[in-house]
Amino acid sequence: MILKIVLGLLALSVVVFIHELGHFLAARFSGIEVEAFSLGWGKAIFKKKIGKTEYRISILPLGGYCKMKGEHALVEALESKEKSIPQEEGAFYSASPFKRIFVSLAGPVSNFIFAGLVLAAIFLIGYEETTFENRIILASAYDRESTVWPADTAGLQSGDRIVSIDGKKTENYNQIAEILTTSARKKLSLDVERDNKLYRLTLIPELDKDTGAGKAGIYPWINPTIGSVEPGSNADKAGLKAGDQIITINGLEVLHSIDISKIMLEKPPVLKIEHLRDGSTKNSEIKTDFDDENFRLGITYEYSIFHTPKLNIFQAIGKGYTEAVNTVILSAKGLKLLFSGVNLNKAVSGPIRIINFAGEVTASGFEQSIGKGFLSFFQFVSFISIALFFMNLLPIPALDGGQIVLFIFEIFKKSPLSPTSVYRYQMVGTFIILLLVLLTTTSDILFLAGK
Repeated sequence: MILKIVLGLLALSVVVFIHELGHFLAARFSGIEVEAFSLGWGKAIFKKKIGKTEYRISILPLGGYCKMKGEHALVEALESKEKSIPQEEGAFYSASPFKRIFVSLAGPVSNFIFAGLVLAAIFLIGYEETTFENRIILASAYDRESTVWPADTAGLQSGDRIVSIDGKKTENYNQIAEILTTSARKKLSLDVERDNKLYRLTLIPELDKDTGAGKAGIYPWINPTIGSVEPGSNADKAGLKAGDQIITINGLEVLHSIDISKIMLEKPPVLKIEHLRDGSTKNSEIKTDFDDENFRLGITYEYSIFHTPKLNIFQAIGKGYTEAVNTVILSAKGLKLLFSGVNLNKAVSGPIRIINFAGEVTASGFEQSIGKGFLSFFQFVSFISIALFFMNLLPIPALDGGQIVLFIFEIFKKSPLSPTSVYRYQMVGTFIILLLVLLTTTSDILFLAGK
């Protein structure tokens, strides 16, 4: 748990630090003095002044901040009821609106550049991805509730192979899931292989109001071949081994992992397992205890490993920034979906849940291998970085995008902004941000409470 929190904090800190570093470098380039640049928040545990800037390491390891000269000028102008913000050499509000726009843009743009470079490095090195085949199972065939899913309406059947979606090849289930989850309410054209024949079907994933993602009502077809057995688990005690293929449980035929899940839902007192090992049929027995919340079989299923091709540096950079742009587009679609009736308490995440997700994903990766752990960490960091880029450019007062709108207005106005106008504008933004903080914090608390 502590490792997950540390990894999550580290991921969020990296992207916030990159953001503030962008503001810092742009301010210095524009001749705006930076009074303090801190790694972390709160009380400084280390500080050293170099030139006109005090560099700090603060006690709370969450991002950092960049304090520019003249930020207090607005408050002083309001208190003295002046008609304009006092001009001071090297101060932020004394710089031209164009320079202030440049400095405001630099933070989010730094996040985008950083994310693109991280993704480019991943594509340059190449990586392994664990997945399952592109064969599917209908959720309606195994769910207890008689739900009609989009997959049923489309005419899909259990055992079908989805070989392409909208002309894009889908060689494994991860590729199918990625397209479906990002295509809520979008009409998709599927090429489906069934009994050695190819069919063209139309699927429209429905919107999952708890997550904002698209869902079709399918599972991956996972063959009931054991990939690994946890030492000391119930399966280990029963003598099951990696490579065993489960044929029947309690006399019921097992074709795939969902069959096993369905049998487990009935909570049988004993699991009589018939399995194939090295061409011979063997039998094992497991006594179940479903009153024990920690009861589980202790097996994982055999999966496929998909190797991404290693790209040259130019291909990697191109693909990295293409992925970054696609993620921005998905973020815009996600924002639109917030006004489509999604459950905001579940679909919107705040810092607490982001830290939890980042830590969980990274820790899970490290459990598989060091390489997978670093891959998971940097993939998540790039995603958060792009999200920060997108959110900060929204025209909301108090965010970078809102500040840019204010400075553009000043350019067209051709005169300095009044302190009162700036103050009121900032207060509107602060109110909106507080509402968002309240919403995301409530959502995070409910999530952690299991609701």
